[in-house]
Amino acid sequence: VQLQASGGGLVQPGGSLRLSCVASRSIFAINVMGWYRQAPGKQRELVAAITNGGSTNYAESVKGRFTISRDDAENTVYLQMNSLKPEDTAVYYCNMQGTTAWGSGAYWGKETQVTVSS
Repeated sequence: VQLQASGGGLVQPGGSLRLSCVASRSIFAINVMGWYRQAPGKQRELVAAITNGGSTNYAESVKGRFTISRDDAENTVYLQMNSLKPEDTAVYYCNMQGTTAWGSGAYWGKETQVTVSS
């Protein structure tokens, strides 16, 4: 299973970025898609998650600024990040929990760096 994340970069405070994560077709029946982040010296934390029923969960620090969405036909999860703050600077990871031919599991994408700085 491969998860390919993209969309990170350098942005000024108040700016926006959109992260995307595409999973290979070897994973299906994806129950939960999510984004995590890890800032230097801190533990990895959940940023946002979305279930196959459309229920969402956000970290308090990003509520009202970030929006998670998914496209099941494309095995893709998105994270629209608006009003970015320097404290959003971190390495972001996508995560998908679903089924493969070998069973169920949770899978991680490679990191994408988000830097918010003037």
